[in-house]
Amino acid sequence: MITVTRINGTKLMINALLIEVVEEVPDTIITLTTGKKFIVVESSDELLLLIQNYLRTIGVYAAAQKSEQTEGP
Repeated sequence: MITVTRINGTKLMINALLIEVVEEVPDTIITLTTGKKFIVVESSDELLLLIQNYLRTIGVYAAAQKSEQTEGP
């Protein structure tokens, strides 16, 4: 889970594995695979760092990096 801040200042925890799209138009909108949308104050760059950090904590990021290194021509 990652913690983000809604426009009204309240904190919200989102399952990072359910994030499908992050848009900046100009507010940042997170769309989940469920279709639910959230407008947050964090930028897409900040969200990317939060998501990467979360994936590292559960071991998925390292596994993905290792997989990319072993794939090739």
